[in-house]
Amino acid sequence: MGMMDIGEVAERSGVPPSTLRYYEEVGLIRSISRHGLRRQFDADVLLKLSLIELGKTAGFSLTEIARMFGKDGRPDIPREQLHAKADDLQRQMVDLRVLRDALRHVAECPAPSHLECPTFRKLLKATTRRRITRPRSGIGRRRGSQRGE
Repeated sequence: MGMMDIGEVAERSGVPPSTLRYYEEVGLIRSISRHGLRRQFDADVLLKLSLIELGKTAGFSLTEIARMFGKDGRPDIPREQLHAKADDLQRQMVDLRVLRDALRHVAECPAPSHLECPTFRKLLKATTRRRITRPRSGIGRRRGSQRGE
């Protein structure tokens, strides 16, 4: 495929040009040349952008993602970080299941008042206890602007 200019990379990847310029500024990607004022990228930038998006979706910061690439730009992902992130996601899934069950119960509970319902009180207590004993990891929140900060 050869080289692509910044517009083609943006179109093919769905990443806005401003974000591509920011990623280049912080060292996540590299342009290989310029054609006039337009940055030119090697075709492998699309794979790298996919890896960056995967990392962001998993809840890694751009700084953490940047450290997952070696000096040569190739992925060098510490497996222990992936295990830790997978564990965080597992805990979040458990929390979300408890929340889902509480919401469904509230929506379907025939009690005149939810506070009179013993099941609702039990679910409420479980939700509160989980929040107090487990600090929020931030996974799933959108970080920063379109740049993915």
